[in-house]
Amino acid sequence: MRTAGADTKAATGHQASVLILGGGVAGVIAARTLHERGIANFTIVEAHGELGGRLHSESFGAPGRQVTLEMGANWVQGTQTGDGPANPIWTLAQKHGLKTQFNDWFGSILTFDKSGFVDYSDVFSTSEDAYENLTVLAGARVDQQLVDLTARAGYSLVGAKSTDAHAMASEYFQFDWEYAQTPDESSWIASSWGNNFTYDTDQGGFGDDNQMSIDQRGFKHLIQAEAAEFLQPHQTRFNAMVRRIAHRNDGVSITLDSGEVLHADYALCTFSLGVLQHDDVTFEPALPDWKQEAIQSMDMATYTKIFLQFPEDFWFDTEMALYADEERGRYPVWQSLDHVNFFPGSGIVFVTVTGDYSVRIEALPDAQVQAEVLSVLQAMFPNATVPAPSAFHFPRWHADPLFRGSYSNWPPSFFGQHQRNLRANVGPRLWFAGEATSEKYFGFLHGAYFEGLEIATAMAKCIKGGGCAGLENFPQVKNALPYMI
Repeated sequence: MRTAGADTKAATGHQASVLILGGGVAGVIAARTLHERGIANFTIVEAHGELGGRLHSESFGAPGRQVTLEMGANWVQGTQTGDGPANPIWTLAQKHGLKTQFNDWFGSILTFDKSGFVDYSDVFSTSEDAYENLTVLAGARVDQQLVDLTARAGYSLVGAKSTDAHAMASEYFQFDWEYAQTPDESSWIASSWGNNFTYDTDQGGFGDDNQMSIDQRGFKHLIQAEAAEFLQPHQTRFNAMVRRIAHRNDGVSITLDSGEVLHADYALCTFSLGVLQHDDVTFEPALPDWKQEAIQSMDMATYTKIFLQFPEDFWFDTEMALYADEERGRYPVWQSLDHVNFFPGSGIVFVTVTGDYSVRIEALPDAQVQAEVLSVLQAMFPNATVPAPSAFHFPRWHADPLFRGSYSNWPPSFFGQHQRNLRANVGPRLWFAGEATSEKYFGFLHGAYFEGLEIATAMAKCIKGGGCAGLENFPQVKNALPYMI
């Protein structure tokens, strides 16, 4: 007996039952889900020459000293505690033998400011407590059905007001380094559940372990190896950039950068939120107002790792370091890869910036960013002679038209109905999935996994059932009570 997808192809002449647009985690897991449900007539359309999406690695270093490093996603965040729920990314990592290493963010760290090493570990510990209080009180607001506020307002209400450089850097480490935006830009409630549903086992989370990928095949290996178990060569189109998506009640047409047009019964769009926000892909007809409002109402944040390689190690012997500058967010979080747990002898250290600071440095020439980073290193180690690096590199995620940022972040003005609209299909044929569409795990790699699984499951039911209305959407998102002006 033929599958529903095969029947549809015969009836319409379409090239595929489903075109999966994007070969990242959401796209590959969606393809696997369709395959498991007997729908083989699908094609993954990917702009790059390989699967992986924001799982992107590059060889870095001077000739003879190269190491494969992760430019994008780098950690399995939350793994598994005992026989509790397992992070599916951790399950894939174990299944495919990905080499990882526990990254001790909080127990192996030294603190610095512009005068060099300064022990403000007490301030750092206070910031840990403040963040925990922030999440606890956010949970109480959910239980009491209270209105959302910014995380900055939440910090103030728990009595945590970071006013000096040490306190601001410590807060940055707890918050911005995770969400890639400031507390002022982030939902108090959503940022808290994003933390709890991943890390807090009392809330159904996986656990507080963070495993860093150090696999020289790249973090992308786990999704490529998973795809290799079911994906056939004819089910992928690589180096194919989508420019236009035409959707109708009877099917979809996808126009590539080359001008070629692909036809199918359904399309699953797994493009990043940033791509949708920047109109890098056009829709015909235009997406409805409720969908566009949802897309534009969520934030796409940028998280940038800046890598340097030196002839030899002259810095901290811990895994992590925190630099406190008078300017909040100026080259604050450092990690040594020339460490016994990672790549000893590599001479590599990297620093992370996020949000607006990431956007700022992307607009600067590499030489200027390198000079700024070296000046911070010199301040951290005033008695050392900081040499020119033998290699220097950072990705420009915000400017990249295939991503337009690193991952999504939930702002305080983004309501639950907005989230459902972001996730909902448009008409019977055009569907959406990705980390940004995940209510519980937005911004996380496992969010992309779960959305690929759940949306493709819903699509499979529609395909085999001969069509369906799909997911609920809200034509207008309204306040619970009207404004009284």
